[in-house]
Amino acid sequence: MVLPTFTNSQAGPYYTKSKIFFEVFACLVIYVAFIAAQTTKHREYFIVSEDENREHNAVTISTRSFVISLVFLIVSLAIVVLLAKSLSIPMETVIVSYGLPKTLVGVIIAAIILLPEGIAAVNAARKNKLQTSLNLALGSAIASIGLTIPAVSIASYFWGFSVILGLDLLSIILIAISIFTVMISLIGGRSNSVYGVVLLVNLVAYVFLTINP
Repeated sequence: MVLPTFTNSQAGPYYTKSKIFFEVFACLVIYVAFIAAQTTKHREYFIVSEDENREHNAVTISTRSFVISLVFLIVSLAIVVLLAKSLSIPMETVIVSYGLPKTLVGVIIAAIILLPEGIAAVNAARKNKLQTSLNLALGSAIASIGLTIPAVSIASYFWGFSVILGLDLLSIILIAISIFTVMISLIGGRSNSVYGVVLLVNLVAYVFLTINP
């Protein structure tokens, strides 16, 4: 999301066709690495309790179930891409009619995509199920980066519509502040709600400055 703004092959915050495939490859590698860590090498980091661990170990996932789940995952991704494409046109018309910037369309669509997992993560946190909340939030974020962006990029390549992936300077500054805040909150091994409030304020600032640049 940062690199397209500074690459020289194509003007503007766009990837060239060759860079789109590299971006798809990079996102999928990140997603596969996360899934591998979550399910095999560092699986213990994502286990909620010993009781749930025993229950999970008792369940054997068959090859048939895995294939069916994978097929429905791909179908769901295709539905998300098509819905995003169909919703963007009427949504853009409404937003422009109110004098708001077109970039707000991307923010709204991203919020719609992340809404179910976000609600589930908040509900889990309210029930003091911190690990479940983190699993939901991490899974949603990684899936958005590792699956949704490649799916939209591939669709843009075959259907010929442009996808703006590069961030402007203001957005890059905000994402750098967010990364810095997360690093500071985790460097001591413990965190608190203040860092979460800072991140939420940063998110609100991004939405506000998108509407009122």
